[in-house]
Amino acid sequence: MRPEDDPEDRQPEEPRAPEPPHEPPPRVEESLFGEPDVPMPPQRRPGDRQRARDARTNLDLDLGRIKRRKRFGLVITTISVLFIAFVLLPVTWAGAYLFFDPPSTMLMMQRAAEGQTIRHYPVPLNRMSPHIVRAVIAAEDANFCTHHGFDVEAIQDAMESNQRGGAVRGASTISQQTAKNLFLWPDRSWVRKGFETYFTALIEFMWPKRRIMEAYLNAAEWGDGNFGIEAAARARFGVSAADLTPLQAARLAAVLPSPNRWSADNPGPYVRRRAATLVQRARVVRNERTAACVLLTDRPDAQ
Repeated sequence: MRPEDDPEDRQPEEPRAPEPPHEPPPRVEESLFGEPDVPMPPQRRPGDRQRARDARTNLDLDLGRIKRRKRFGLVITTISVLFIAFVLLPVTWAGAYLFFDPPSTMLMMQRAAEGQTIRHYPVPLNRMSPHIVRAVIAAEDANFCTHHGFDVEAIQDAMESNQRGGAVRGASTISQQTAKNLFLWPDRSWVRKGFETYFTALIEFMWPKRRIMEAYLNAAEWGDGNFGIEAAARARFGVSAADLTPLQAARLAAVLPSPNRWSADNPGPYVRRRAATLVQRARVVRNERTAACVLLTDRPDAQ
């Protein structure tokens, strides 16, 4: 026996994994002619193409409805925002000021930012001298009781005067000045003028003339941080608004176009002449009862 044939030197063989059972190859069916039978794709039915078109049409309709809903929602949102901004808020704002005076205005805030000390003491109309009512009507708006916020005749006269190249004249009524003072900013622009027109029509519709005059006299600027007739009367003449004389009222009305330029308590030649003219015009206002929409004492039935 050869040494390599010694059974003790042989290594034990590793067990083999069992072989998987032999599977027969897939059976290929043959046709009658001996050729393999290849499966054919399923045939489409005549209605399948129509159903696909219907599905695409329905999808397009759904997408169109979604787009229309988005556009409709955007339109509704825009209309709602515009309604709130230009109808609801202004009407609520004007309605609130019908019953109480604003604590401040934009012009007051501007003057305070410039370093002025603001003095503002709103008082009801029955605590104002009737002379100041007649004086401001004579000076600022002779047709206050008859127009509806805008004096068309005065606007036409101002336009003709400005076209002739004379001194620039304004034609703002007391109602327009009230709208500007209470709701808007002190700026000369078409945008502000447009808002002024809107608020003027609003307060003329919602407020009586007495309230418009009262709000105007309580918000008008009289120079040096004095706003309202009560603060002006105290600062210029040391009296309350109820105790103003015809001449004092005329001087205060005379400086209204430029209250920071002219002085009512220390008037120059122009203010003196202007005040004397307004004293005469105020008498005409009383005699012709053109302040009857504001002053109960000027009404015919009060005599």
